[in-house]
Amino acid sequence: MESGSHLPPIVGTPAPAEPLARWDGRWADEAGTAAFAQRLAACPAITRATITLAGDLGAGKTTFVRHLLRALGVTGRIKSPTYAVVEPHRAEAGPHGPLSAWHFDFYRFGDPREWEDAGFRELFASAGLKLVEWPERAAGLMPAVDAALDIGPEETPGDESDGTDAPRRVTMQAFTDTGRQLLAALAP
Repeated sequence: MESGSHLPPIVGTPAPAEPLARWDGRWADEAGTAAFAQRLAACPAITRATITLAGDLGAGKTTFVRHLLRALGVTGRIKSPTYAVVEPHRAEAGPHGPLSAWHFDFYRFGDPREWEDAGFRELFASAGLKLVEWPERAAGLMPAVDAALDIGPEETPGDESDGTDAPRRVTMQAFTDTGRQLLAALAP
């Protein structure tokens, strides 16, 4: 085996697919974020989805994850996995019954060997919801993604707010049938 490579590859991210469908919208405030999360949580496909989350620091990715996990029945503290890389969660009673979920934050991920050492391959292969911030830092290692959520500030001329509860533009793209089911749950 060559140094620094795995034969066969440990996971191998499939080539990026063209989106099957797309949803564009906005969250006027945190209540809008919560309502969006509740619509996704109502969809049974959420229990087996891998969703990537894109947006600058402070865009609202972790806030969305908190609302989604609460809507799925997770209790207790829901914190950002920025330093731990992954935070496991479990909902014992929610709209779809017991559910395991993992919130990944690959912002500080830098060594592909960490993927194997931390057991990420097994986590992604297991049943449950996977929410992934900064997925580009694990490029080439992640399995196929069902949907990608992109969150950004809504550009408003002359906006002087601090951004904490400012409107957000939101785009969600589906790459699989599971992702398409999630998008269907967003329809009014």
